Amino acid sequence: MDRIRVLITGRVQGVGYRAWAVTQASKLEVRGWIRNRADGAVEAEIAGDPDAVARMRDLLAQGPPLARVDRLVDEQPGVETLPDTFHTV
Repeated sequence: MDRIRVLITGRVQGVGYRAWAVTQASKLEVRGWIRNRADGAVEAEIAGDPDAVARMRDLLAQGPPLARVDRLVDEQPGVETLPDTFHTV
């Protein structure tokens, strides 16, 4: 199982980014969470099959049609237990 945490910047709030990400995560059967940050970025932590986690990262770097992803930065994953599904925090 792989686990990553990413920070996504650009036009990623108010464009359905988190709901779209939850749908993509469900299709890939990864678990974790996604949330808006006060600075306008979105942060997500993802865990699951290594190929699915890599694919989810790629999808987050592209974003949904109304979003504009300027940058996706990999961060150290947290140590807390992740939920069994992927959801908005």
